[in-house]
Amino acid sequence: MLVAPVARASGQETPREPRPSQASAADTIFGRSGRLLARFFAPRRSMEVEPIARLFGHREAKGTSTVAVTDSASGRKMSLITLLPFGDKVNGRVGDYHIGRFPAEKRKPRSEAYENPDGFIEVTPANKDTPVSEHFRLADFLTHDQKNVWPKYLVLREALIDKLELVIAELQRRGVKAQHLSIVSGFRTPEYNQKGVGRGGRARDSRHQFGDAADIVIDNNRDGRMDDLNHDGRVNAKDMRILADAVESVERQYPELVGGLGLYRATRSRPPFIHVDTRGVRARWGRF
Repeated sequence: MLVAPVARASGQETPREPRPSQASAADTIFGRSGRLLARFFAPRRSMEVEPIARLFGHREAKGTSTVAVTDSASGRKMSLITLLPFGDKVNGRVGDYHIGRFPAEKRKPRSEAYENPDGFIEVTPANKDTPVSEHFRLADFLTHDQKNVWPKYLVLREALIDKLELVIAELQRRGVKAQHLSIVSGFRTPEYNQKGVGRGGRARDSRHQFGDAADIVIDNNRDGRMDDLNHDGRVNAKDMRILADAVESVERQYPELVGGLGLYRATRSRPPFIHVDTRGVRARWGRF
């Protein structure tokens, strides 16, 4: 049970059991899946960190941008992370890390979903393994370039993490072994994304740039390839459809997480995978 403070007339605070409405609010901190272990706050929302931290029985600072809290009753941990402001990106960089220019810096965004992100999560060798949910950590979503440049900067949406956790839960409910959902590609900086833009390649305004998209496979044996989910001795579109069907089920149950779903068959240069995002409108592509 999470513990919330209540102010007395003297100005002092003493713990008490939360009212039902407070308990419900605390439960939502862990997302619809109940598996989130990090929440992200834009600089303008940083004042929300302290009230949320008070719902937990223990807290400690982790650097200048992170507050680590622990529910004293259950031992469950949560990281409250304040983003580095978007304005700290100068000439396409934050420090030595190349990010590039987001689509809305070049032209009017097509909708609110395509506006510039509020800011960036700073990722260092010390915090890269911070859990963001039961199955994922910050490092899982980093752009695949600038290997030796630290700190790195990440855009990541809680809704995406929550959706991926719900997909894992749905697969497990169906009896599909899903111990490890691998992020083939998570956040892409605009500079990195631009390198693959073109016919048959990446979209110029790819959702990966906004931190709410991931290319995924179920890879329980961690060999870097999609597993044979239907146990027919082959890895092909049938296995991808099992994963895609779980995504469809999650969207039916949680319409607020609706988004894109794309099926990418194997080519000579890469194994098959599916794309998932939470753009807010239904989009489908590939042969299902």
